[in-house]
Amino acid sequence: MADNNEIDLKKFERRIKVRPLRKKDFPALIEMGKKCFPGMKPWDEGQLDSQIANFPEGQFVVVYENRLVASATSLVIDFDEYEEKHSWAEIADSGYIRNHNPDGDTLYGIEIMVDPEFRGMKLSRRLYNARKQLCREMNLRRIVIGGRIPGYSVHKDKMSARDYVDHVISRNLYDPVMTAQIANGFVLKRLIRSYLPSDAESDSYATLLEWVNLDYRPPSKKRFQSSRHVRICCVQYRMRTIKTFEDFVQQVEYFTDVASNYHSDFVLFPEIFTTEMLSFIKAKDTATAVRKLAEYTPRYLEELTDLAVKYNVNIIGGSHFSIEEGYIYNIAYLFRRDGSIGKQYKLHITPNERRWWGVEPGDRIEVFDTDAGRIAIQICYDIEFPELARIAVTRGAQIIFTPFCTDERQGYLRVRYCAQARAVENQVFVAIAGTVGNLPMVENMDIQYAQSAILTPSDFGFSRDGIAGECAPGLETVVINDVDIELLDRARQGGAVQNWKDRRLDLYEVRGKDDAPVRSTQELPKTNKKPDTID
Repeated sequence: MADNNEIDLKKFERRIKVRPLRKKDFPALIEMGKKCFPGMKPWDEGQLDSQIANFPEGQFVVVYENRLVASATSLVIDFDEYEEKHSWAEIADSGYIRNHNPDGDTLYGIEIMVDPEFRGMKLSRRLYNARKQLCREMNLRRIVIGGRIPGYSVHKDKMSARDYVDHVISRNLYDPVMTAQIANGFVLKRLIRSYLPSDAESDSYATLLEWVNLDYRPPSKKRFQSSRHVRICCVQYRMRTIKTFEDFVQQVEYFTDVASNYHSDFVLFPEIFTTEMLSFIKAKDTATAVRKLAEYTPRYLEELTDLAVKYNVNIIGGSHFSIEEGYIYNIAYLFRRDGSIGKQYKLHITPNERRWWGVEPGDRIEVFDTDAGRIAIQICYDIEFPELARIAVTRGAQIIFTPFCTDERQGYLRVRYCAQARAVENQVFVAIAGTVGNLPMVENMDIQYAQSAILTPSDFGFSRDGIAGECAPGLETVVINDVDIELLDRARQGGAVQNWKDRRLDLYEVRGKDDAPVRSTQELPKTNKKPDTID
């Protein structure tokens, strides 16, 4: 039987972090270099000392479960000072980077390493993203890398290096280095001969690739508006009869992989989509079946934590029935791509949930910090209560994620209309994802209706009709779109209407029981009336 106590999520978390290189990392980094590049000389401590002395901000490592598993080395240069056909030793100062130029305009990547035991976890993407963020923060024009083409070694007798890279770009061939670089937004500029003579696998060739910083602000009197894009993937998940827990995980991994391939920051699954496991759980009644489903909670937590880390995407794992202190709760778990976990209880329980499953309401309104902004999760019926969204946004939420499960169009439209209203009222983004299909042999889950969507405020600068993207109703599919967090601040300060700024806090106030009173950000009319507080 499942443990009825509240589950300690720490047991299921995986700790993965990108951080600066430290001196204590040197021995592990040198050993990793021997594994990554057998037959080539690894870094020595003199080079590593010089790297962190000259440009500590540009040296990154990935640590997974307290083990160093990947690294990236870079410096800043004025690229015009170097010949187009430069060598690695010239551009990297033979690894000492004493030529680092704080006044340069280009971040040059001289090496990325991933421990062979941990390849397939998209660790290089984390490192490229760290470099891109550094490039933005330093307002550099671009990132340039000189990339190895180790896959060329088995093709060099049949084709030229130029033909080889053309085949890699067109995806006819796979190269373990160049394919990842192209997938991370880098564009091939040219081939360099004799770049690293000791690199026999690449036949001493290297690719010169570039990523352009679209947020770069050149010295000018012109005004540029900043942007901060977050990519969201909503999964419209088809409920189907399955035979095992592994069948469920296979479907979840498929959609997580899709979201990751499109470089999504978040992937949102629907409410209680785990109930498709009731198609193979045998029980005498629905209440017993749900408690048997809750016994899978530890495995669900473990599998989705691993998927978030492996595919480098934050997962809102729909919601799942869990038992705590003997009671059934409907809980949405957030699986961050750094391996940590958060959870939001459903706070408003429908009559149907009480009658069929005996679900109890939670009592905490959570707001979560992530690497792509501050978010809230409001499960289905919860989005129909405007106080919750107002409280979450007051606490800093920029995106509200709403997993839902509705059986027919009227129920769906309650969720949809209220989600759109929350986006307008609070000038935030709201993403909704629901289930489709049917489970004929599962009581209370026989039919599903959804049209999942990513919703925006309704104003100039946002998507037409306040819809960034939406699925076709009733089909298993995904919707993926970017939202610009910076637009929210601009709309609140200078939009056609300014709902958030124009709240009459002298007349009313919406806050959680434990929140301090909200203070107005603007001059308000004087009044002798006492504010009506809605707790």
